[in-house]
Amino acid sequence: MGPPGREGKATTSYESAIGLLPPPLCGLLRTLPRDVWGRAEEVRLRAGRPLTVSLPEGERALPPGGRYLVEPHDLEAVLEAVTRGSAHTALSSLQAGFVTAPGGHRLGVCGAVVRRENGAPPGLREISSVCLRVARAVPGAADGLPLRLLCGDGFFHTLILSPPGFGKTTLLRDLARQISDGGAHGAPRRVALVDERGEVAACQRGRPQLDVGAHTDVLDGCPKAWGIMWLLRAMAPQVLMVDEITAPEDMDAMAAARGCGVTLFATLHAGGLRDLATRPAHRALSALFQRVVVIRRDGGRRRCEVHPFPDAPPPPGEGETP
Repeated sequence: MGPPGREGKATTSYESAIGLLPPPLCGLLRTLPRDVWGRAEEVRLRAGRPLTVSLPEGERALPPGGRYLVEPHDLEAVLEAVTRGSAHTALSSLQAGFVTAPGGHRLGVCGAVVRRENGAPPGLREISSVCLRVARAVPGAADGLPLRLLCGDGFFHTLILSPPGFGKTTLLRDLARQISDGGAHGAPRRVALVDERGEVAACQRGRPQLDVGAHTDVLDGCPKAWGIMWLLRAMAPQVLMVDEITAPEDMDAMAAARGCGVTLFATLHAGGLRDLATRPAHRALSALFQRVVVIRRDGGRRRCEVHPFPDAPPPPGEGETP
């Protein structure tokens, strides 16, 4: 028997994610039809509400009719299971609102916040809901996109935009794979990936569990600004990729990378070009990026639009392909 196809890999990702949960919940989630396994994006548990699975067309209660209601002890059991009994050691991640689990799956946590003195990060006193996001490599998600982003013998500096849950990380992962491996868009390139939350490559013991390409170097679990400078000094990348830039220091580090001749790819939460234009960081971003990829949903399918970056100055000496 040959290797599993795209749908088989999607099903395996779902199995991997729900396998992190306590046996009763995992068993319940296994009752869904197999075609749903391949499309499931998130598992959501809210205290006093039915367990749901997020699909491209919306949330589905489980079992049908929502007869099973989530109890507080279910939420605590999920956190213990995902952190493998070490919830207290995951405190630093929880302060950011999530825990990255083996396989690159992410558990978002919500509840009653405890405020601390002296500027210490807040904690959670009680958990009211959790969201387990299924990490899924989708080979082919970026098909055709590298060709649309060609700039001379390289690529445009590119920012990927979408609201949460539209597949920015999935698209970035497949762009890394395709640019790293090479193809119709050109020869293989050295790609450096700063995977701060471990969601893009899902490294275990130094080995990516999700395919990011044969010529990709991954710096796992470190702050983006620090990681960008590390990779510039250590790995001489041709292309640098980061997921979800937010802080001014991230953009400062990316500016340094661009000044060294490295091509930039990054993602950002935004609803589109109009939303981007209202951001205080718009001017700084316009100095970094030349193209914007906007991910849109058309029914249950996703499509990518490529636009020039609004008000982006053309870099000297770099031409544009039609």
